Amino acid sequence: MSYSDFSRSQIEECVAKSYAAFSTYSQSTLATRNQLLHAIASELEKQRSALVAAAALETNLPEARLNNELNRTIFQLESYGDACERGYWLEASIDQDTSSQPVKPVIKKHMIPMGPVVVYGSSNFPFAYSTAGGDTASALAAGCTVIVKAHPAHPKTSSIAASCIEKAIATCQLQSGIFAHVYGASFQVGEWLVKHPLISAVAFTGSFTGGKQLFDWAAQRAIPVPVFAEMGSVNPVFLLSEKLEQEPTQIAAQLSASYTLGVGQFCTKPGLLIGMESEALNLFCDEMIKLTKQIQPSQLLHAGIEHLYRTKSEQLIAQKGVELIAQSQQQAGVGEGQALLTRVTASDWLENKLLHQENFGPYTQIIVCKNYAELLLVAQALEGQLTCTLMATVSEAKASQELIRLLEQRCGRLIFNGVPTGVEVCKSMHHGGPFPATTDSRFGAVGADAIKRFIRPLAYQNWPEELLPDYLQDNSLTSIPRYRNGVIE
Repeated sequence: MSYSDFSRSQIEECVAKSYAAFSTYSQSTLATRNQLLHAIASELEKQRSALVAAAALETNLPEARLNNELNRTIFQLESYGDACERGYWLEASIDQDTSSQPVKPVIKKHMIPMGPVVVYGSSNFPFAYSTAGGDTASALAAGCTVIVKAHPAHPKTSSIAASCIEKAIATCQLQSGIFAHVYGASFQVGEWLVKHPLISAVAFTGSFTGGKQLFDWAAQRAIPVPVFAEMGSVNPVFLLSEKLEQEPTQIAAQLSASYTLGVGQFCTKPGLLIGMESEALNLFCDEMIKLTKQIQPSQLLHAGIEHLYRTKSEQLIAQKGVELIAQSQQQAGVGEGQALLTRVTASDWLENKLLHQENFGPYTQIIVCKNYAELLLVAQALEGQLTCTLMATVSEAKASQELIRLLEQRCGRLIFNGVPTGVEVCKSMHHGGPFPATTDSRFGAVGADAIKRFIRPLAYQNWPEELLPDYLQDNSLTSIPRYRNGVIE
C-alpha cells in the first residue's frame, strides 16, 4: 500500500470536516464520549494480531513489548473515558451571594473544549503515544475533534489503528469528521496542519527539534495556539554517598537495566548518573562496567535513529574529559544499538553544554563530583527534565533540602530510590516538565489529567438556568463534583 503525503487541498478538506464536526461533538454528553473511547479500545483489541504484526515489522520492537504497549493503550482509552464521564476535570463552579446589597451577579464556570486538535504520532511508541494513544484519547474525552498525522516510521500500524477509530465512530453513530488520519513524511504537511487557522491545539511526542519547530510555527500564526510537545529529557539520577555505600551493586543493577531498557529508546531513560568521589562510587562504577559489557546489542527503531545514535555517541565520546569506560562486548550489527557507558568529571561537564543533551539510545554518563558543593552546581546547571531521581537514605534526604528544592524546580516527577523508566497511567502521574522537556510544564501527557490540555474556562454571568448545562444548574442532582461559593459540594 502506498502512503503518499497529503496535498494542501486534502489537508484543507480534513480540517474543514473536523471543524464542522466539532460544533456537534463539542456538545456531546460525557457518556457519549466515554462510549466512544471504550468502543475504540474494543476495536483495537479485535485487531490486536494485525496491529502487533505491523508494528513489529515497522519498528523492530519485540511482540511481547508491543502487546504490553497495546494493553496500556487500551487501558488509557478506557480509563480516560471513565474519567471523562466522572467530570471532575470540568471544574464546575457556582458563585452566588444572596445577602449582598446591591445584589451581586451570579457567576458560573466550567471548562469547554478548545476545538480541532492535531496529534503527531511518536516513533518509539507506535500505540500508546501514537494514532490511538493518550493524546487522541484525551482530546476526544475533552470534546475536541482530532486529526492525526501518522508517523512516517510506522504508517501501516497507524493506518490499522485509524481504521479502528473510524469503525468505533460509526458504531457509536457519530459524525465521521470527529477523526481524520493524514500522511506526511515532509515537514510541509506538518506545517500546513499547525498553521491552519481552524486548528486550536497541537500535541506532539518526539525530539526537541521537531517539537520546537511546531511550537515556533504555532507562535507565528495570526492567532497563536498552544503546542503541548513532550521533547525528551536526560533524567538525571543523584547518588548520595550513604545510600551508595549501602547498596552499590543493587543500585548499579537497577540503573544498568533502566538505561538499556528498550535499547535506551525511552524518553525517561536515565542519561546522567551523578555522584561524589568515594570508594562506594568506585564500586558502583565497577559494577556498571561489568553489567554494561553483558548487554547485548539490539535493533533500534529504524535506520534514522541508529544513525543519529551512532553519530551522537561518537561526538560525545570525543569531547574533552569524556572517557568511554564500558560498552557491550559484542559488536553492534547493522541497525543495532550498542550499550555505552561514559564517565566525566563535574568540572568538564559543567563547561560543555553538549554533554547536557539527550542521546537517544542505550547511552549514559557518570558525572564524578569532588564534593557536595560541586554536586549542587551540577543540579543548578540542569535544564528542565521529565524526571529527576534521588538515591539516598531518609536521613541524607532530610539533610539535602537545598538539592531537593533545586530538583523540584527542574522536573515534573521526582523519584526517590527508584528508576524513571516505567510511567504509570494514573491521575497522580505527571509526565511533563519545564522547558525543554516540554513546551508547557503545567500539563502532562499521561493520566486522565491530560484532558486538561485541550479545554479552556468559560464563565456565565446571570445566565438563565434552563440554558446552562445540567451540572451548573442550582438544583441539579448531578454527580459531577462542583464548587459552590468556593467550597466543594
